[in-house]
Amino acid sequence: MIKVTYRNKQWEVPGQQTVREVIETVGLNPAMVLAVRNGKLVLDSEMLGHDDELKLIAVISGG
Repeated sequence: MIKVTYRNKQWEVPGQQTVREVIETVGLNPAMVLAVRNGKLVLDSEMLGHDDELKLIAVISGG
């Protein structure tokens, strides 16, 4: 299972999914978060394995 953390929420989702699929699975908009695995930013096309941990960070914009 992939462990996903976003703010104070945590999920476990099945492995062998892309980052984008995982983000959509937990109900978030992929355009509104950045994904970090092992301290490094990953692209939404990156494939995740069963034991990965993914941290999602909200994108903040403004002017």
